[in-house]
Amino acid sequence: MIEAVDPYEALSQIFEGRSALLLEDDGALADHVSGKLQRAGFHTVDRATTGEEALSMAASRAYDILILDRITPGMDGLSALAVIREGGGPCRQTPALFLTALGGERQKVEGLMAGADDYVSKPVGDEELLARVAAQLRRARIQAGEATRAGLANGPFRLSTGARTLTFHPDGTAARTLDLSPLEFAIVAELFAARGEPVTKSMLWDRCWVEWKFLPDNYVNIIDARISALRRRLKEQCPELSEALHPLIVSARSQSLVFRILDAAA
Repeated sequence: MIEAVDPYEALSQIFEGRSALLLEDDGALADHVSGKLQRAGFHTVDRATTGEEALSMAASRAYDILILDRITPGMDGLSALAVIREGGGPCRQTPALFLTALGGERQKVEGLMAGADDYVSKPVGDEELLARVAAQLRRARIQAGEATRAGLANGPFRLSTGARTLTFHPDGTAARTLDLSPLEFAIVAELFAARGEPVTKSMLWDRCWVEWKFLPDNYVNIIDARISALRRRLKEQCPELSEALHPLIVSARSQSLVFRILDAAA
């Protein structure tokens, strides 16, 4: 049976001390989302119910992430984010995630064109939302220079996003480049960059199956089949690794995946 891990318990390390601006006019939902963020480690979750309120808050302080509904009284979230992105305030480059009931492809494109970094349709599970928030914080950290391309290393593995290669450096033998398809490399790159944090299957689908313009009902089965094949390929090409370290890609609860952290592995 494939081992399950629970990296959600460690999300407090990336969430600790963070601040969020939440634009949501549904009081019950705002209570739920802000409560989940704070229990996961966020220090502050400031709440707005209108786009105008969100603009005022975003102009007054720097937040680590913006979580915005699209349908709000007064100025909607789409317009508010466009103004934030066009202005010179402290949140101009803050990661932004739309959390909205408007989930059509055209509406998603509108959100991304307005400056969003991610777009999530309601309803969404708590694990999915936390994973997506963590992903945006992690990407902002990388862009700020706290992690570099050279940091994409994990035990005997080195991943180059520029060359799009994954190399294996076993002790005592020459390094070799692993044979991966473009899709397999894209999957490994997403999991590698997460550094042990959970990547949900829907996040993988959005970022790796880019040629698909919709989310099919059987997308989880498609991903599971590809992950099973990828596990086998990694095991076959890395026979020097201990059997106990396989599979290298492990399940995190039911709908997330993690590439094992091997930095301290023998």
